[in-house]
Amino acid sequence: MILQKLELRDFRNYELLSLSLSPQVTIFVGQNAQGKTNVLESILMLSLAKSHRANRDSEMIRWGTEFASVSGQVERNQRTYSLDLKILNRGKKVRVNGIEKRKISDFIGHLNVVLFAPEDLMLVKGAPQNRRRFLDIELGQMSPQYLHNLAQYQKVLQQRNNILKDGERMDAGLVGTLAVWDEQLIEYGTKIIRKRLEFVDKLQQFSSDIHKRITSGGEELTLNYKCSLLENGDAADQVSENFRQQLVLRQKDDFRRGATSVGPHRDDIEVRIDGKDVHIYGSQGQQRTAALSMKLAEIELIRHEVGEYPVLLLDDVLSELDEMRQLHLLDSMGERVQTLITTTMTYGLEDLMREKAVVYRVTDGEIHQS
Repeated sequence: MILQKLELRDFRNYELLSLSLSPQVTIFVGQNAQGKTNVLESILMLSLAKSHRANRDSEMIRWGTEFASVSGQVERNQRTYSLDLKILNRGKKVRVNGIEKRKISDFIGHLNVVLFAPEDLMLVKGAPQNRRRFLDIELGQMSPQYLHNLAQYQKVLQQRNNILKDGERMDAGLVGTLAVWDEQLIEYGTKIIRKRLEFVDKLQQFSSDIHKRITSGGEELTLNYKCSLLENGDAADQVSENFRQQLVLRQKDDFRRGATSVGPHRDDIEVRIDGKDVHIYGSQGQQRTAALSMKLAEIELIRHEVGEYPVLLLDDVLSELDEMRQLHLLDSMGERVQTLITTTMTYGLEDLMREKAVVYRVTDGEIHQS
């Protein structure tokens, strides 16, 4: 798939922007805090209707204006789609081919992207919430239904936690109310876990092969979804019943803590190299190589699932990689993957710029082609 055009209005520091993008490589060059990442963020909004860095949608509206808009033209499966997203202080409005969609889930999935930013190098080394977020972003754009289930789960979880915090003691009324929310938590949580298990299993296959190429076959990378509701040997169809049992067993402790202690919001991905937990025992180089393998595996997995390669967004990540890892990342692009790169310097990109890249210079919300 190809993102052919991008238009922004009052988005972040852009008053008005209209860009034509190369089907191969587009490079945005500029100093920090000029607006390079804002462009990639807007593309992610066209994919997921959600930012990777804003806590509130209103943060993306240019100061002093009432709304922001992001529009794009996407070529996919030999068809062209126009995508329009309007960001208001309260909520969003979306259109596909000029037709307004009542549900955000009907907008998501027309454009698939893989974003690789410096913080993604912390995917392995960082906290479990980084890996859960990784799962949710990639699954969300391949399956709008997953996003729906995740949103519902988070709402129910918040309601359950409110009851736990408000309950000074476990009286019969509170326990009965909790049971109603528990059934909904189990319903949506089970769907989330099953989808994550399936995703990690497929990601493992692609990332293992990629990691062998990067390390010249010297190391074996394995991924495992660590589910708080499945013991060793438990099958995926036991999630629902195990969830119900654990909620009952931990009810007293949950009231004491004022929070739900079990569920997919507590899960993680275990990353191992040659059987050893990379998070604990891996060198910094091993952690970065494992993270790179997982991100490159996303590209292949999305192609496998949707039939076309996603758009690859590299947000100032090349400067964070050594020459060997840069080479593997750039080689993975080949002629197949449309790639947008932000960078403060063009060192190491000379051949790319000369042969197939469109280069834009970014200065304080103004973009001009070099």
